[in-house]
Amino acid sequence: MMTGEALKSIQFVVDDKGQRTAVLLDIRAWERLIKWIETVTDTKIAVQVLDELQEAGGRPEQAGWLAWEDIREEWNGEETIEAETTSL
Repeated sequence: MMTGEALKSIQFVVDDKGQRTAVLLDIRAWERLIKWIETVTDTKIAVQVLDELQEAGGRPEQAGWLAWEDIREEWNGEETIEAETTSL
């Protein structure tokens, strides 16, 4: 979580007029910020899909969810392609 300690490490770059033009973060603060953003994003997605499921009466197929058995091959193929691409 982004804490006050992480925020205390922020440094600002200013121009000759004293206007902030950039931000410097130490790497630990940067990593905490990224993790916090990912957590907030994941939470919002989870709330959204659970709301959709509830609106569909608790029926995953009615909410537009796909069965794992139906997409397993495609998903695993994409993971393989992604892993090959990122290792280049």
